[in-house]
Order: sequence, then C-alpha cells, then structure tokens
Amino acid sequence: MARLIETATEALQTVEVDVVTLDLIENGLRNARHEMDEVLFRTALSPGIREQHDEFPLIANREGKMVVGQFGLSIPDFLENFEEDIEEGDVLLTSDPYSCGAAISHANDWLVVLPIFFEGRIVGWASMFGHMSDVGGKTPASMPTDARTIYEEGVVIPPFKLYKKGNLDQDALKIILNQVRKPDWNRADLNGIVAACRTAARRIQEMCARFGVHTYNSALDQLLDRNYRAMKVLLETVFKDGETISFTDYICDDGLGYGPYELKLSLTRSGEKVTLDFSGSSPQAQGPINYFINENLIRMFFGIYMITVADPQILWNDGFYPLVDVVIPEESFWKPKYPAALNARNHGIGRVFDLFGGLLGQTNPDLLNAAGFSSSPHFMYSGTYSQGERKGEWFQLYSIGFGGIPGRPLGDGPDGHSLWPSFVNIPCEYLESYYPLRIEKWETVADTGGAGLHRGGNAVDVAYRFLESGTIAIHDDRWLTYPWGVNGGAPGARSRKWIERVGGTTEVLGSKVHDVPVQPGDLLHFVTWGGGGWGDPLARDPELVALEVRRGLVTAEGARRYGVVVDENGVVDVAATDHLRAELQASRPASLPTFNTGPAIETILERALEETGLPAPSPPVAG
Repeated sequence: MARLIETATEALQTVEVDVVTLDLIENGLRNARHEMDEVLFRTALSPGIREQHDEFPLIANREGKMVVGQFGLSIPDFLENFEEDIEEGDVLLTSDPYSCGAAISHANDWLVVLPIFFEGRIVGWASMFGHMSDVGGKTPASMPTDARTIYEEGVVIPPFKLYKKGNLDQDALKIILNQVRKPDWNRADLNGIVAACRTAARRIQEMCARFGVHTYNSALDQLLDRNYRAMKVLLETVFKDGETISFTDYICDDGLGYGPYELKLSLTRSGEKVTLDFSGSSPQAQGPINYFINENLIRMFFGIYMITVADPQILWNDGFYPLVDVVIPEESFWKPKYPAALNARNHGIGRVFDLFGGLLGQTNPDLLNAAGFSSSPHFMYSGTYSQGERKGEWFQLYSIGFGGIPGRPLGDGPDGHSLWPSFVNIPCEYLESYYPLRIEKWETVADTGGAGLHRGGNAVDVAYRFLESGTIAIHDDRWLTYPWGVNGGAPGARSRKWIERVGGTTEVLGSKVHDVPVQPGDLLHFVTWGGGGWGDPLARDPELVALEVRRGLVTAEGARRYGVVVDENGVVDVAATDHLRAELQASRPASLPTFNTGPAIETILERALEETGLPAPSPPVAG
C-alpha cells in the first residue's frame, strides 16, 4: 500500500460550515471538474479525446473518496496496489487494470493520479483517464477482437511515477511511447491529462487558501454525509426489507464465436443496507469482452440511478458507499482472471446501465426506462497514403458511434445520441479533412426505435466511402438480442454492418471484427441499434406519428405499429386508423408486459442466420 509523505502532521479539525460556504465549495468543485475537461480538449491530438471527449475526470478528498466526477474510478484501490511513497510533485500513471484493482478496465485507458498538497499535507486527489487511440499490440487501435489475453492488446503500463517530485521520467516515457503507433497523439493526450489534473489541484489549493483547509475538508465531509443520508432514506423508501429483485440481460457474443453471455444482477435490502449481487452471470469470456469492474464503480452506477433521479441537483459522490455491498464472483464476466483479454469491455459498461434500469425500474414501473444504446461502438480505419503530398504517411482513425436512446416516462428517446452525456460526434468535415474517406450518409434509420407511447430513439447509419486501401475494425453489439421495450413498448431494432464492395458484391460483417481489408471505392454501412419503446404504442397521438412519417423518422408501414394509417402525403386517415387500432387492440392480451425483450433466446439463436446473415454463436465456454 502507498505511504503518503506529509510534512504537516497536526490533525485536521472538524468545523461547522455554513450553507453559503458549502454551496460555494460545491460549485467550485463542479467547475474545477469541468475545467479539467476543457484543458484536455484544447491540448489533445487524438480525435477520440479531442473531438469525442472519451475521458473521465475525478476529484477526491484526502482519503480518495470521490467528491465530484463523471465516470468514477477507485483511487483507494489504486493506492492499495501502489507500493511506493507518494510525495508532493509526484504524478502517477498506469494502464494496467490488474495492477490497480480495476480502477480502469482496459489497457487503452491511461490513468493519471495526482496528490493535491496544501501547506505540507494532502488535501485531495485529482485523477483522470483517457482512451488512447492506440497502445500498440497486434492491430491498429489495439483492440483485437480475437484476443484471448491482455498481452495481445498492446503496452500495459504498471503503476509508476511519471513525475517524481515534479521531475518527468523521460526514459520511462520514451519506452512507453516506443510501443505505440501514434506516439505524438499519446504524448499530447497524456500531457493534457496531466495538465488537467494540475489545474484541478490549483483550484483546490485556491479554495483551501480562501476558506481554510479545515473548512474545506469539513465541507467535503458534509457533502459526502449528505449523499449518505439521502441514500439511506431512498433505500428504505424504494426497497422492501428482505426482498430480492433480479434482472438479466445479454452481451451477444465475444468476438470468437461464443455467446450470448448472460448478465444477471440481483438486489437485496437488509436493514439500512443493500447488496448488489452479480452471481448467476456467465463465466469469463474466451474473447475480449470481459468487463473487469471495480466494486466501487458498481456503487457509483447504482448511486447515479438512485440519487440523481431523486434530486438531479445533488452533486453525487462516494458518501453513500458504506450502504452498498457488492458481490462479484471470481472468474466471471465481471471479474476475469489475469491475464484475460479486456479490450472490448465497452459493451459490458453500457449494459450495466440497462441492468440497473431493468432492476430498479421494477420497484416503480412508471419510472422505468426501456433499454437503449447501451454501448459505445468503435469504428477504426488505418493504412498508408499511396499518393499525393502525404504519400507514405500512416493514417489511423478511432471513433465512437451513436444510436437510439430509450423511450422514457417523460418522452421519446433522442435519435442518434451517445450513451455518455458529454460525448459528441466527430464532425464530418473533420473526418473528410484528416482522413482518406468521404461520409456519404449520416442519418437516423426510420423505424429502428421501438414503438411506444414514447418512441425509442432511432439508430444511425453512417456510410463511409474509403479513398485509400487499408483495414477496418468494428466493435459493436446488439446484433443478436434486442434492446427491450417496457410497459407495453416494443423492442428497438438490432445493429447491422455491411460493405458494398467496389466490384459490386455485398459483404455482411460481424459486430466484432478487425483487420478487414478495404479498397478505394468500398462503402461501409455502420448501422447502430435503436432504443426500446415506452408505453402502449396505440396510445400515441396519431398526428405525432404522421408528423414523424413526414420527417422520415417513421415509415408509412412503421406507422401501422402504432395503429396509425397515413396516406401518400403523410396525413392521417382517421377512419382507417380507428379501424386498425380496434383490430390491434382486440388481438392482444388485456395486460401488456412490463418488459418486451422480443423472441426467446432459443428462437433468436435458431433464426440468427436467416435474420442477420450471421451464424448463431456457440454456447459460452469459460475462458
């Protein structure tokens, strides 16, 4: 365990903090967290971070408890696995999930941890990790879909001091950057992450100087305690003592032909505490979809659902963690045994949100969300320019796709949106300026959102026309199982990928492939998946359905899922609509299901080749 070297040894005092000061410190923390983002975005070079914002900051108190952050990571677990002294001026770096208690979850994430000192004592921690577009390994972008071990996924950096007492370890950095395909990107992105953490440190030091270190520290304690008290009330209000509720969802395949992988989550309240139990999930995968998840991260996901739904203005933090126990079986999908491959863990990250939504929504179906675009699918394209001013230069693209957000109690799910609120698309102009490709289509796909009183968001079809020979890679999911609808809503559409070859043939691609060759003129259709619908489709306003037909979000045939008939001009045929709705109403059960997951898994597997053009995966085999 790390030993913290502080010159100030007197104990911090607990003092009363008035509500105005508490509010100033809370908002100061919130602003510092957003300033971390801006510092990185303005200095990074990789499009994944610079344009799409694939990074996650955190500010913690002196014990390492998160007081503000976007995604959360476990500084206590990092420190537990770091066996050196930590002094003022040190900056720590790692990309090894197995060496930091899964504070990060795959080797592409480079994690920086910086102690914040004020007058000789640690008053907090600033931390941030960002997804590096390449960290070496056997494939460009370092995410081989057939990897069985982490050794195949590129350089894995053990926890070490990138800066020691303010001095950069140049030799270590040179060795690391020598392993990657785009060292200029990695260096710039890493420098930006360090600068972001130092910016946060300055803001914390300024607050300590302004309010006093004892007041600042006591304010953090109060913010943490506020979340503890809020969660304690929520748990007692929402969950029955002694009752267990469960929910199951799936990852379609692991990239090696095995699947689907069953993901089960159960919750039991015992007194003032709850236990989140992942027992019953599939064993660890052969392929790289394993999601090595930290128990504190599970607690954070749980808190996002519970606290922000109750009061979105609360700055959620780690304060409630003592109220939540987490059980994750060893050598399972969620806790694979070293050296299992981890690069495609993004599907598990997203599916956690569907699991929590399906689990917690059972306590109050009126607040239940459908399943949505619960992933961040990756598209990679790389090669060497064959002509022009850039002849012989290596190009490499890593980008994140968007899809349909689920239908919700408050309204429709957005079309073509990101799972993560801060992520944005890479502009077409950027892609076409910096890469040898053209974007021939970037549009939502009609009818891919599940029908409902509130429609699920539509998927996106991005059509890439390649101008240079190279290879592509894809990481996606939901090509087999469906994003489920709720409260009578229908499931969303599945994802699809295919290439229209310049020679006239069409090639269907799996959801997890790499090193697929492309030639100039080939056209890739990257179609993501839609969100599930919420509520009875027959209760949706026919005029709204007709408007969406005219806007191209729903087809005339798709409108019939809502019992709506429109003419060739997209105008509602009232009589035909009344007749169709009466007919549909009479043909269905009186009580609509809370969850509509589509056909049974056995039926889905049986029809896989016919419906998707891809063979059904084989039953999972433990990795």
